Amino acid sequence: MDTILEFLQSGVLPTVLLVLRVLVPLLAFYVVWRCYTSFKKGQRRRDPVIMLWDEASGTRFPVLYWENSIGRSKSCDIYVPDATISRDHAVLMRRDEGWFICDTGSKAGVQVNGRKVEGRKLVNIGDRVTMGSTTLTLWNTDAQPREQRRLFTGFSREAASPLKLMMVATFTLLLVAVQGLCMGGELHPEQMIPFAAVLVMGWGLYSFSLGVLHRVSFEIETVAFLLSGIGIQLLAAYDIEGITTQIAAMLLGIVVFSFLLWFMGDMDRVAKCRLWIGIGALALLALTLLIGTGSYGSKNWIHLGPISVQPSEFVKIAFIFVGTSTLDRLQTKKNIGEFLIFTGACIGLLALMPDFGMALILFATFLIIAFMRSGSVRTIALVLAGAVLAVFVVLAVKPYVLDRFMGWGHVWDHINDDLGYQQTRVLTYIASGGFFGVGLGNSYLAPVFAADSDLVFGLLCEEQGLLLGLVVLLVFVLFIFYARSDVTRSRSTFFSIAACAAAGMLLFQTALNVYGATDVLPLTGVTLPFISSGGSSMISVWGMMAFLKASDERTYAARRASRRSMREKASQPPSRTREPSTQPPANSPSRRRTGSPSYGGGGRHARKEV
Repeated sequence: MDTILEFLQSGVLPTVLLVLRVLVPLLAFYVVWRCYTSFKKGQRRRDPVIMLWDEASGTRFPVLYWENSIGRSKSCDIYVPDATISRDHAVLMRRDEGWFICDTGSKAGVQVNGRKVEGRKLVNIGDRVTMGSTTLTLWNTDAQPREQRRLFTGFSREAASPLKLMMVATFTLLLVAVQGLCMGGELHPEQMIPFAAVLVMGWGLYSFSLGVLHRVSFEIETVAFLLSGIGIQLLAAYDIEGITTQIAAMLLGIVVFSFLLWFMGDMDRVAKCRLWIGIGALALLALTLLIGTGSYGSKNWIHLGPISVQPSEFVKIAFIFVGTSTLDRLQTKKNIGEFLIFTGACIGLLALMPDFGMALILFATFLIIAFMRSGSVRTIALVLAGAVLAVFVVLAVKPYVLDRFMGWGHVWDHINDDLGYQQTRVLTYIASGGFFGVGLGNSYLAPVFAADSDLVFGLLCEEQGLLLGLVVLLVFVLFIFYARSDVTRSRSTFFSIAACAAAGMLLFQTALNVYGATDVLPLTGVTLPFISSGGSSMISVWGMMAFLKASDERTYAARRASRRSMREKASQPPSRTREPSTQPPANSPSRRRTGSPSYGGGGRHARKEV
């Protein structure tokens, strides 16, 4: 013990802690980047698994996605140049039971083997689908996948091992925890308790996901584990007594994450519950207005004894559920009137609280979902025009909001008053932290109001350095690329739109927090995902991760084989199967089966670039 105390009081300790602060952003960047590149390497190539064959013309139409629009519109996934076919005639989609054809309100209707389709119809290889004067036959294909040349493949040509990435993430968090342990030249063993709690939760999720559910990917969870650990360790150094709430929130967030993945595994269940989810979200906001407690000008908290909850954080999850839909519903219900009404109701209730930061986040998410659902620039332009008018109305009836705009860009003229006190301190102490920070517990920003919530980016950069702050921001940028690259491979437009909406929501919220604290935008009072103090925020962000995870087709389709099943398979003699022909025969097929389920897609509405 005496040796440890001597080390803590020696001149070597500051150098050791500096080395740790240099290693943390480098290791964190490695984990984040390898998780993204491993996801990219694990994606299926966009090669057709089945095809539609027009016997009359000999034309073959490759089927690339889980949900495919068919019609004479050139924007359809399968473009059929036939004047007797509607612009958006039908949808061919893959579900667990096989391939289904669905008429989406066409004039001529859809027939399968001469019988008119009502609702969804299961189709097999060899079935003939008639739309207008065109008949298409469903066939297998065994075309060789195209090799894709990539200029940059990351740190390796192979996907990283989930175990190795988790071990590196754990080591990174350990380095942060050691800084807390040696804070201020004294021994603080209580700082290792949050690290141990995060460790148990992260590795518990890993064991459940890969060991029990036999999933093959763990990239999203690893990044969430890393950021949650960094945020909790940062807040533990700020206030060790209040960190219990954040740890409990992370545990509940993991439970919500796991539940949502199970819930979204059944698309019919999601479709049936969307209406009730929307009603529940509006009821929760209305309840907040009735019994909520005012805090710093906003009535957006509900107190249940010692527990305080911010319901609007959970409304973000419900908002995405209500806004998304499968391709067959999007084509039969082209307008977004219902979603527009729901959005207006949510934003109106938030304005009454008032909670304009959350209202801005929901509005930005609405724009993403509306564009991906409709692809209509005119609709988005009209909505934006209405939003600009609403902003002027808000500025007229809410003077304190106008005050924030008045101080925007002029905070250095108000160093010691409410208009600029917080932002000027954030900018000053970010600069004083440099690239590698001043160390946990050494922040001058800590006494400033909201340093652990609205201004937490300044606290992170001052104590751990600007480099780690930039790595944290990089995560939310990569979430956008993650969702965008998965759009055409998701099992449904529901997952495609939900993933892009969740990633866009997180990035926009991050921008509001960081830009508000640094005076690039007016201060809105929203949290930095994973990092800011707030149990409701932590739970909500883990819920957002479920949408990103669900969009990966490997989540539900692929399973890691157990050792026992691999031994049983190896003990069986190899079977000899006949490969299907690439060219469709002229006669009817000798066997009828559906295409491979290990196949993903999105549909044209979900492939609008965001």
